[in-house]
Amino acid sequence: MKSRLLIAVFVAGLVPAASQAQGLVTERSISAALAVEAAQAAVAACAERNFRVAAAVVDRSGQVKALVRADGAGPHTVDGSRAKAFTSATLRVPTSGAQTAVRENPAASTLPFLPGVVPLAGGVPIRAGEDVVGAIGVGGAPSGLVDEECANAGIARIRDRLN
Repeated sequence: MKSRLLIAVFVAGLVPAASQAQGLVTERSISAALAVEAAQAAVAACAERNFRVAAAVVDRSGQVKALVRADGAGPHTVDGSRAKAFTSATLRVPTSGAQTAVRENPAASTLPFLPGVVPLAGGVPIRAGEDVVGAIGVGGAPSGLVDEECANAGIARIRDRLN
């Protein structure tokens, strides 16, 4: 009993005073309207390059807020875009960086074994200041780097409203 009390006191010391008093955490997350607009812009950016893709936008916890699949995009693009968005949102990094880390860093080599994590280029976190409020993933272009460029175009469309 005494050791449990010491652990509770120690852990409580790590929590900021405001959180202790309120018992609640406030988090910012992307709205459905911005998510839809970003996904549409990403699909349009790839369409301008004659690539048929899907784009998924997830909130900060990796839950889908919007998904747009271009006419003629392969069925696999839906799951691929969602998985890239989930990976980026939950790791808080672009998936191209996660892909490189898995390839070059033995400590990161087990990332692909985590449920839902797909470290393939094409997922980008959406930030409001320093906060990750969601992520966008694109799948279906001939390379992950092109997917990422289209994802960044989606973010660029809404960037001025991410405050």
